[in-house]
Amino acid sequence: MRFIKEIETFWTLFTAPTVWALHFLVCYVAFAIYCAKQGALALSFDTLRIGLGLVTLLALAMIVLAGWLAWRQWGFGTDDPPHDDPTDEDRRKFQGFATLLLSGLSFIAVLYTAVPLLFIAACQS
Repeated sequence: MRFIKEIETFWTLFTAPTVWALHFLVCYVAFAIYCAKQGALALSFDTLRIGLGLVTLLALAMIVLAGWLAWRQWGFGTDDPPHDDPTDEDRRKFQGFATLLLSGLSFIAVLYTAVPLLFIAACQS
């Protein structure tokens, strides 16, 4: 229980957007390298897509975990926002609510980043 309390710091606010940014970077750099060095890599395009699909699932799982921790920090939604009183509890609830919203936005951003994995069948010159 103490471990979970230590996770609920200001840094949790940045967890989900950071996971999205890393996912975006990995996907686009992997495709760029693969398409630039097609003949040099002993890797099929479908293998790359499957690998990036697994990276996408891992990113989504990490964002869901961050969202769950944020929902827990917010108090499981028992109090309505804005949580603007100058108390530690309102600060914690505001941070949890903001983190939950960022987690939802990051989840959708990861899905949008992964959409090309479904539709692109090969590198285009």
